[in-house]
Amino acid sequence: MPSYQRGFRWTKSDVERLLDDVYSEGGRGYCLQPIVVRSAEGRFELIDGQQRLTTIYLLYKYIHEASNKFLPAPKFTLTYETRKDSAQFLSNIDYGRRGENADYWHLCEAYEAIGFWHERAGHEPHVLTKLNEYLQENVKFIWYEAPASEDPIALFTRLNIGKIALTSSELVKAMFLSRSNKGLTEEGRDELSLQWDDIERRLHDEPLWYFLTNSSSVDYPTRIDLLLDIMAGKAADERDAYFTFFHFDELRKKQSLQDVWQDIQRTFLTFCEWFDDHDYYHKIGYLIASGTGLREVFELSKGMTKTEFRLKLDDRIAGSVKIAKDYCDLSYENDRDRNDLKRLLLLFNVESVRMIDEKSQRFPFDKHKKQNWTLEHIHAQQSEGLNREEQWREWIRLHIPSIEKVERHDLAVSMNNTLALKTIEGSQFEAIRSEVETALSAPGSIEHLHSISNLALLDSSDNSALSNSAFDVKRNAVIEMDKEGRYIPFCTKMVFLKYYTPSAESQLYLWGPADRRAYVEHINLMLKQYLDNPISVEMEG
Repeated sequence: MPSYQRGFRWTKSDVERLLDDVYSEGGRGYCLQPIVVRSAEGRFELIDGQQRLTTIYLLYKYIHEASNKFLPAPKFTLTYETRKDSAQFLSNIDYGRRGENADYWHLCEAYEAIGFWHERAGHEPHVLTKLNEYLQENVKFIWYEAPASEDPIALFTRLNIGKIALTSSELVKAMFLSRSNKGLTEEGRDELSLQWDDIERRLHDEPLWYFLTNSSSVDYPTRIDLLLDIMAGKAADERDAYFTFFHFDELRKKQSLQDVWQDIQRTFLTFCEWFDDHDYYHKIGYLIASGTGLREVFELSKGMTKTEFRLKLDDRIAGSVKIAKDYCDLSYENDRDRNDLKRLLLLFNVESVRMIDEKSQRFPFDKHKKQNWTLEHIHAQQSEGLNREEQWREWIRLHIPSIEKVERHDLAVSMNNTLALKTIEGSQFEAIRSEVETALSAPGSIEHLHSISNLALLDSSDNSALSNSAFDVKRNAVIEMDKEGRYIPFCTKMVFLKYYTPSAESQLYLWGPADRRAYVEHINLMLKQYLDNPISVEMEG
């Protein structure tokens, strides 16, 4: 084992899987992945395949020792260039030395794993005999001997740098298309391959993908893995990268691969049916967007009629926004309250789109999930995070047009004069800010600054000056974004365009009591089937 190798690092589960494979498949012939070597002075320099070959060595050693040396010992030795006594350690595994270095620790772990596997298999002598027979007769390596002139480090680099591990779905696909799958003809394999690729292609449709999951494409290089993970019941915290493959590998021992494939197709068609159905799309889409996993929804749907499933979805949605107090008592300043408020406003947006007449629109989960939406004040009366001169200048510049709309020309002149100064002091900014906020705030604004009646979902940005702006400044920004065709949550747009406020009560440039009342009343109207009680409408001046 040359010095450029990283050392033996297989885990107990890696060793146990190899043993399971050899014992279950070895009698029919079993081929391990390639070994790449180069002849070097009467020995072979191992360039690739260290983990497999070391495990085979340990397996031979265990069979020899556990059979009281009746069965043969390994017929080759292994030496680590970086560990001069490694060959001796391999021939005499000493658990007391496992802490000396990483190599010894992993070698001891692997050797123990073989013993645990044998114990699980009944600790019978015939198990060892079978293993030895399979290793001698039927288990093979693909052996590649590099020319002596080949630079071994360059070859190792080519074999390993940029190597991408196979995903579970690629292994499952290979299982279906293998020629050992006797239930499929050549035409059947071609047809299954086309169907598989079609599912993968359709899952690359962004609206479908982001309806089903909050995960980005980076998390799923092959997107059909999401479908297979759900069917395998893979938990979010499952650390085994090949959990799903091993699930399907076990499944094929209990039923035909054709039946397994039909289950995969049925599951995918179920997801497509949910996507195409207007109500399913919005209800399931909301649950997934708010943190319920697709696996949980899938399990919920099993064994139910469509009517029962819809009622269960409604129950889950109601449960997701159920809190112990009135939503009007929640505050933006409390982290837990903020999460509850954000979830409720997401549902408000999704339901508002779902209930548009004639089902002419769909909430765009794909666009929504590609942006970072945060809970923001519709009208801000604080200047949190504004502590640099360039931020003060930007804030003043943004508010001059709004000050001119309310005909405070004297204040607009003062603001322009402040911008003309070479340096703005913090005290000067605070004086301007106080006057501007007074001019652009409706009566009673301060009392309900952090309540739901003054909160909406807005795209999180680095522009803290805009985030701390008055209603009219944010309104102008939303209008400009809308003109540019940028995505804005439906209800956020309605709020800033004042669609909810009766025109007779509306003050176009201010966000006041009438606006807040109308806003909360509309939330109650859209969410009445999910809220135990309507949100209290604040009685303001």
